[in-house]
Amino acid sequence: MSKIEKVLVTGKTHTTVSGASRGNYDRLDIELSSPGGKPAHLFPAIQPHPTAEQLFAGAWSACYTAAIGLVAKERNVVLPSDLSVDIEVDLGQTGQAYFIQARFLVRVPGVAQEVAEAIAHGAHDICPYSKATRGNIDVAVNVVTS
Repeated sequence: MSKIEKVLVTGKTHTTVSGASRGNYDRLDIELSSPGGKPAHLFPAIQPHPTAEQLFAGAWSACYTAAIGLVAKERNVVLPSDLSVDIEVDLGQTGQAYFIQARFLVRVPGVAQEVAEAIAHGAHDICPYSKATRGNIDVAVNVVTS
């Protein structure tokens, strides 16, 4: 697995867990861009919009957050209502080659650190996005309980 020497763009997401419905699940209406958006001199009227890194982070976050819920339920742990997951996906280069890497910040307030870490790592074991990237990209996980 190669390490990124130069980060070109970072896609970030923040996902919270709540019992409320969070939008229309019938369709997804977005505009796509390449990292950094279109060259300004070619399309000056185009506003920045989601990059592939943001979309990947968002999809991974949704899947991973659901996996956290499944692992917690298996372990009979009640998750706090203010649980959140921040994912950053970097696109970068090493020499002429392009790679991605990811950082997770899992906030599980009020849960014992070792329990929260076991749930976070257990979620990576069952999350399909985590499985797909395992051994292919660098992924750092930080769990905070305060």
